[in-house]
Amino acid sequence: MRHLTMGKSPPSRAGAALAATAALQLVLSACATPQRLEAVPSVDTARAMTSIPDARFFPDRDPETFVRIMAAAVEKERAARASLPPGTPFPPVSYLAVSGGGGDGAFGAGLLVGWTEAGTRPTFKYVTGISTGALIAPFAFLGSDYDPILRETYTQVTDDNIFKKRDITALMFSDAMADTAPMAEMVSRYVTRDLLDRIAAEYAKGRILFIGTTNLDAREAVYWNMGAIATSRDPAALELFRQITLASAAIPGAFPPIMIDVTVDGQRYQEMHVDGGASRQVFLYPPTVHVGDLSRDAGLIRDRHLYIIRNSRLDPDWASVDRRLMSIVNRSVSALIQAQGVGDLNRMFLTSRRDGIDYNLAYIPRDFTVVKNSEFDSRYMTALFERGRAMAASGYAWDKYPPGYAPEDAVRAPQAAVRQPS
Repeated sequence: MRHLTMGKSPPSRAGAALAATAALQLVLSACATPQRLEAVPSVDTARAMTSIPDARFFPDRDPETFVRIMAAAVEKERAARASLPPGTPFPPVSYLAVSGGGGDGAFGAGLLVGWTEAGTRPTFKYVTGISTGALIAPFAFLGSDYDPILRETYTQVTDDNIFKKRDITALMFSDAMADTAPMAEMVSRYVTRDLLDRIAAEYAKGRILFIGTTNLDAREAVYWNMGAIATSRDPAALELFRQITLASAAIPGAFPPIMIDVTVDGQRYQEMHVDGGASRQVFLYPPTVHVGDLSRDAGLIRDRHLYIIRNSRLDPDWASVDRRLMSIVNRSVSALIQAQGVGDLNRMFLTSRRDGIDYNLAYIPRDFTVVKNSEFDSRYMTALFERGRAMAASGYAWDKYPPGYAPEDAVRAPQAAVRQPS
């Protein structure tokens, strides 16, 4: 016996099909692929500009911009030293490069805090950051006053403080498997106008802070001059600073890309930026720039020291891989990232030796065996933070060579003093 309601006839098959189609269209419209403005045409990639002058450059195609930025930094430093007696030597400088590594950034954060405790942490002339290193770099740049923030953000966060998982439809209709609104909220809480003002004050003294992202449209690395952005009074400066920080940590596929508005000849476009680790794991400056030669031209003589924090292990880290698609993909990507990171360390080593810079490397030791249960496992991160802190507080012996190099194989640095540009 048919069940009739309120005297209505049961729907026909055609009517049911129409209803199902309408419902499906509603679902699909709700899950529509995110939209964007037109990408910058390939021929105009290097000409695209944000609203802030000197905000960034493409190191692989425009190294001269780096030269101009550093030359301006030297002039700022000279101006700050104008009251000193003529002939007063320039003090030694230290550079810091902080790599990517996700939750393993707890190692670098702990190392910096322990370095403060040891009483030997320098004020860095030049700081760079990629991915999780981009979250650390501004606080490392500003000094030990910000150590409590490093401790908090790398020991008290969990996955829930960084992202929210999306449902399976994200595979077809979204730009990432997770929503990073929690991380954006955290970045907004710490990256304030006051923070930018403090960075701007240091930039005025000739200090430099760069953060790296990857322009996915152009498939190129981009280095952002965060001091120039912080100095700008453009209303968009604060939001751009936050966007770059998020973009540098936007793991492709896992986290949403960041769309950055630019113009070319007055025409508006959008660039898609993702994790700086897609193009570099860690960086110093374009290796095509011969800093030693520029130093001689500038007539500057000083000692320089490079400190690299690689938020990763460098040993093979053996594991039995399940014969499943995602296990194989994840392990393969991990191997690729490790190999890329080692290549970056080698390149920086050869560049620093060529230019007369003292090379120092820190990384997660192979005897750290705490198991990570998620990307931002607070128990694991706290243990790693404390390991890094203890290593630095007790007087860490930095490696002088990247993996695979031995003293007898290394390119020897010049014995005579090298004239420096910064």
